[in-house]
Amino acid sequence: MQIRQAIHSEHAKQLDTEELRNEFLVEDIFVADQLTMTYSHIDRIVFGGVKPVNTQVELDADLGKKIGVEYFLQRRELGVINVGGDGVITVDGETYTVNSQEALYIGMGAREVSFSSNNADAPAKFYYNCAPAHTNYPNKRITLEEASPVTLGDSETSNKRTIYKYIVPDVLPTCQLLMGLTKLEQGSLWNTMPCHTHDRRMEVYFYFGMQEDSAVFHFMGEPQQTRHLIVRNEQAVISPSWSIHSGVGTQAYTFIWGMVGENQVFTDMDHIAIQDLR
Repeated sequence: MQIRQAIHSEHAKQLDTEELRNEFLVEDIFVADQLTMTYSHIDRIVFGGVKPVNTQVELDADLGKKIGVEYFLQRRELGVINVGGDGVITVDGETYTVNSQEALYIGMGAREVSFSSNNADAPAKFYYNCAPAHTNYPNKRITLEEASPVTLGDSETSNKRTIYKYIVPDVLPTCQLLMGLTKLEQGSLWNTMPCHTHDRRMEVYFYFGMQEDSAVFHFMGEPQQTRHLIVRNEQAVISPSWSIHSGVGTQAYTFIWGMVGENQVFTDMDHIAIQDLR
């Protein structure tokens, strides 16, 4: 488990490129037959990936000890989106088929969780976000068709994209976790531009669907103190509530967004006009 501490906006202004990457970028999300995990002190989100190739991967019961509870999901909820081949998630003996670009919500209190792939040659890649929870809501599988799609942007401004909202109040109840997936149209390169902040929620972006020789320039920082991080395929960026979060790629790509914080109102954003950015 990697630990990332909360960073004050005034502190972030002083960081050079390598220091920014160390604080906000997570480079290794998927490792064969392992579960990766990053714990951020920003709203206590936990995120990472599971890539079962030759064996089933379990959510180790000992992980609970690292956060001071009996078992990991004793006081947490978990959202998973599969970005690889077809796979299976088993929760307390109940099996859920979670195929490519399908999701599973796992409610607080689940004790035994395991992940497996249908085909070792095309393994599943389960990306997850995990948030503190106060009550149990039912587990639920969500398909791409059920994920409340909304198309935004325009090809003329290179930001035409479809937002699939998998884990939002319109689809299912959760304590605080929100998750979704945004696909850019071919020829579009920008996400979330014009950009915004939301003081009431933090966010993590996970970029994927990129070629080896491509990258996303992910912009962060206060609106008048912007910085950027070079992000490669299957890497994630932590976005504090005081930071913008937007990116432009060298090709079209897809990304998963996950949010935790004070509310679950998807449209609760503080929009920033492009002419006000620096």
